[in-house]
Amino acid sequence: MVIPTIIMGILALVFSIIAYRKGQFTTSVKTSLDMAIEILPLLIFVFIVAGAIRAIIPHELLLRWIGAGSGIKGIFIGTLAGAIAPGGPYVSLPLAAGLLRSGAGIGTMVAFLTAWSLWAATRLPMEIGILGWKFTLIRFISVFFFPPIAGLIARMLARIIKI
Repeated sequence: MVIPTIIMGILALVFSIIAYRKGQFTTSVKTSLDMAIEILPLLIFVFIVAGAIRAIIPHELLLRWIGAGSGIKGIFIGTLAGAIAPGGPYVSLPLAAGLLRSGAGIGTMVAFLTAWSLWAATRLPMEIGILGWKFTLIRFISVFFFPPIAGLIARMLARIIKI
């Protein structure tokens, strides 16, 4: 996490300097604080959930259901969990990171994130309302097999690369 933190720190500094030179530094800081106040409670709860998962789910159970050795069963569990996972990347990415650190398989977490991105059951009602049910149905059918396939490919690559 050190490298991403350094990269974001450098980007924050560069954009702050640009905002200052354009006379928009105060607006930039206010917008940043507003977003932090809005997102911070969600992040805290996500980290609590991720930590609680590590504490309350026995390691052996986690490995059996979603670990690297769980096979296709783990990939399907990851796919279904990703499909129903609420929230945006502030929720799903820390959750996936916590599960990976707890022993979840790479294929399972790739299936999870792919299903979260492509299926997103919580987003379907809005998509139907804005784009219509025919378009949504075509889009959903078009991407239906991607999450498990992505999980299988990731599992294979993890074995080749030995992650």
